[in-house]
Amino acid sequence: MYKIETSPQKPFAKKLIFAGLLFAFTLITSTVLMILYPFASKEKVSYFKGNHPILFMGKQAGNAYIEGESIYLPLSFLQEFVDEGIIFDEDSQSIIIATKNKVVQMPSESLSYYVNDKPRKLDFTAAKQIGNDKYLAIEPLLSFYPITYSILSDTGAIWVHKNGESMVSGKVKENDIHEELLRLRTEDSLESPYTASVSPKENVLIEQEKGDYYFIRKEDGTAGYLKKKYIKKGESKQMAISLEESVYTVPELEGPIQLTWEAVYTKNPNTAKIPKMPGINVISPTWFELADGKGSIKNLGSKDYSMWARKQGYQIWGLFSNAFDPDLTHEAFGSFETRQNMIRQLLHFSQMYELNGVNLDIENVNPEDGPLITQFVREATPYFHEAGLVVSLDITFISSSGNWSAFYERDKLAGIADYLVVMAYDEHWGSSQVAGSVASLPWVEENLKHLLEIVPNEKLILGVPLYTRLWEQKSNGDVSSKALSMSKVKEWLSQNNVTPVYDSESGQNYAEHFSEKDKITYKVWLEDEISLTKRAELAKKYNLAGVASWSRYFADETAWAALTLNNKEVTKK
Repeated sequence: MYKIETSPQKPFAKKLIFAGLLFAFTLITSTVLMILYPFASKEKVSYFKGNHPILFMGKQAGNAYIEGESIYLPLSFLQEFVDEGIIFDEDSQSIIIATKNKVVQMPSESLSYYVNDKPRKLDFTAAKQIGNDKYLAIEPLLSFYPITYSILSDTGAIWVHKNGESMVSGKVKENDIHEELLRLRTEDSLESPYTASVSPKENVLIEQEKGDYYFIRKEDGTAGYLKKKYIKKGESKQMAISLEESVYTVPELEGPIQLTWEAVYTKNPNTAKIPKMPGINVISPTWFELADGKGSIKNLGSKDYSMWARKQGYQIWGLFSNAFDPDLTHEAFGSFETRQNMIRQLLHFSQMYELNGVNLDIENVNPEDGPLITQFVREATPYFHEAGLVVSLDITFISSSGNWSAFYERDKLAGIADYLVVMAYDEHWGSSQVAGSVASLPWVEENLKHLLEIVPNEKLILGVPLYTRLWEQKSNGDVSSKALSMSKVKEWLSQNNVTPVYDSESGQNYAEHFSEKDKITYKVWLEDEISLTKRAELAKKYNLAGVASWSRYFADETAWAALTLNNKEVTKK
């Protein structure tokens, strides 16, 4: 038998098996690498769009306009990112800026602009219109807002910074890193296009973190995502930009505000007949009223009354109303010049009668005109503060009533005026077809809590009624009412031999009387020591700035003691 030799074939078989395994391993590894480490995109895209891009808070925010050495920012950019209160006034063709202590008018294409009515000259126009777009020169703005800017090399971007902006430094590591890995990607993935590249040891800013990536920015303003492992994180710093601004201090009062309105319709009261009002420290006579659409103001002021009030130790906050006329309001508050006309007159009256403050009573306004009221307060406050005047504005509780509530921009107004006075009454109006309290205590408190979500308590004064309504309900269901003072209600109770009882639902004393003669049921929810004390307690409970009562005429001698606030329990601004 022959011997069969097989040994020479063994090495070949082993090599074949090894090659097959190596191929399989390589194929699997390549597949895994392709899945886990996709090829980096070589597509480059532009980071900025258009000429003179504006870089703000980590993104492009429009484009600037440059003329000579002057840089102009779009009005739309300034309204969105710097101050929404910057407006364009059609009538005067001016851009209007109102800060806490300055009112600035920048007429289009003019070499002059005005700060609190005082002209300032420029070598360039402060405001321009290019096509349909409006622009403001950035240089004058640096005096009014805590912003600064720089022009970036290579890209020509305008980098705008604001006070308090955080910036985190970083530095690209020195490792030998492939160029593709140092490209700034539009997304946190190597597969996404890139905008620019960085070099080892290059200084950058770190703006965001996302997974294994940082979003970093180069000195020329371009930015994108880069793996964290290629960046050494540095310190965090905040931009500190200060403005030289005069600080207005609200005139001091002893204790919390205790205001009462003096209703003046045709003539001022005989001050000799006004009784003492213990606790009252502010009196607000209703002297000034809008007279026409040009902003003329009707004046019922009295120097004698003013002198009397000062002798009593009261501050005087002259009240200005819009006559509760929505059409007049729309016309008079609709332009910068008519608003300025009203402001100038009120400043003149404040000097004439030696006022300590102005109380703005703007009511019955078309909802779409609400921003006009806000703008008036925004423009008036710097002038009033400059004259040493306290600025207060009367508002209603939040409701769906258009002309009587919806137009108030309460959050913005709270940031402008020194105080908002909420008229916490007329739960049931005089024309209501349902008899009810002028302001039941649960209704007041519930609405007050809602309002305090928007208005800070230290800015809010609680308005309280000193009047009540005597309701007449006829047998056929018709309902009518008339307002009575505190003393007149007591007379009515005495004349009809009616004893009020406490009504827990309203938190007030309640009285009801049926007249056999007239076949009428009379109902009244009393404003007396009990209800007024409870209203004062609400001001204490929510730490409000004080109380205001409508009006002095309706009060009796018990009102002032009931409304007296303890200095330690109520906010003093």
